[in-house]
Amino acid sequence: MTIKNIVLDLGGVLFAIDYRLTQQAFVNLGCKNFEAIYSQAQQSDLFNKFETGQLTEAVFFEELKNLSDLKTISHTDIKQAWNAMLIDLPKENYLLLKELKPKYRVFLLSNTNQTHITAFEKLIPKTCTVSEFEGLFEKIYYSCRIRLRKPDLACFLHVLTHSNLNPAETVFIDDSTQHVEGAKKAGIAAYWLQKGTSTKDLIKEIGLL
Repeated sequence: MTIKNIVLDLGGVLFAIDYRLTQQAFVNLGCKNFEAIYSQAQQSDLFNKFETGQLTEAVFFEELKNLSDLKTISHTDIKQAWNAMLIDLPKENYLLLKELKPKYRVFLLSNTNQTHITAFEKLIPKTCTVSEFEGLFEKIYYSCRIRLRKPDLACFLHVLTHSNLNPAETVFIDDSTQHVEGAKKAGIAAYWLQKGTSTKDLIKEIGLL
């Protein structure tokens, strides 16, 4: 069946991120075990709740301070360390989205939180305006706003149902293998973007460009 829809992850697929920068920032604040508290592959329930909009930023930061044994550190410093992983929107990915938009229904599906949304919206203008970026998608699904997160099946089913997508006509790309497997359970053709491969190269490999 012909592919008509492309659902893309944000961090690591379109927006450049480096989790190690946040890990190092917390180490610099005095946290000795942040890598154990947070990792891309498996997060503690605290992060899951923040990414599904169940916690306010203030509560999240306070809990994070306790987990990290950084009780005397200010919320401002915690926020700066938490946002350290966010780098920029590479121009080539912006141009890729502009190339895809006339050919497909393009969607964004990201596990994220309001703190990071605010931060990366301040970084996007290095490449394009926020409205230009958002305009490249038919719909943007942020986990903290839909209160569902990848790799849960319910998250993918929500996107399919809400935007009336046929999973057999839909491709999903993510840089986390567990999210790819979650999408496959929903009947979506899902692909893992591995480190060292550009998003455009993978899309070309799939045959979408």
